[in-house]
Amino acid sequence: MTKDNLLFAILGILLGFISGYLSHEVMASRQPPRLVPGQQAAAGAPNAGTPGMPGSAPGGLPGGPGNPSMLPGGGDGGSPMAEIQRLRQQIEANPNDADAILALANLNFQISSWDRARELYERYLKLRPGDPDILSDLGVTLHNLGRDDDAVAQFHQAQASAPDHWRSVFNEVVVLASAGRFDDAERVLQKLKKMQPDNPDVARLAGEIASRRKAA
Repeated sequence: MTKDNLLFAILGILLGFISGYLSHEVMASRQPPRLVPGQQAAAGAPNAGTPGMPGSAPGGLPGGPGNPSMLPGGGDGGSPMAEIQRLRQQIEANPNDADAILALANLNFQISSWDRARELYERYLKLRPGDPDILSDLGVTLHNLGRDDDAVAQFHQAQASAPDHWRSVFNEVVVLASAGRFDDAERVLQKLKKMQPDNPDVARLAGEIASRRKAA
């Protein structure tokens, strides 16, 4: 379950760190929850047990169900636009096909079509509410639309649905830091460290925030 991000002007140091996450993402029927910016599964287990600075296995980090080498329609290559058209037709025929809606949302995330991805994620969540990965991916999408407060609200919903959903906490830290809210970012970072004490990406994130805060 992943979905990709628009390269927006985020904090200089954080941007460099974050952009690496998404650079190698591949379309999947359900992409791994993403980490905020860029996002790519950099660490962690598959989404069925793991989510994704920016990408919960929606998005960003380690995996989710499905073969990451396969496109939403089950193909192992081909044109994203052709797959988008196929999914549109499938949804027209069955407007409540949640799986097709999610696959189309992920593809729009992949091509940085943020407003369309937002619309589709919201539509999916009406059919299948409470999915923490999708809530986190929606948060990443909103962040890319410049709606950071709404993004944080989605991360909180993900955490309410699944208290151990550390990728949404990771994304929250990134968004708060990118907005210059370092006190808030540090507070949430302490929670993240307790959830993922041995995660090298969390340690790197802490270092990036400390460096950025010192330079601010």
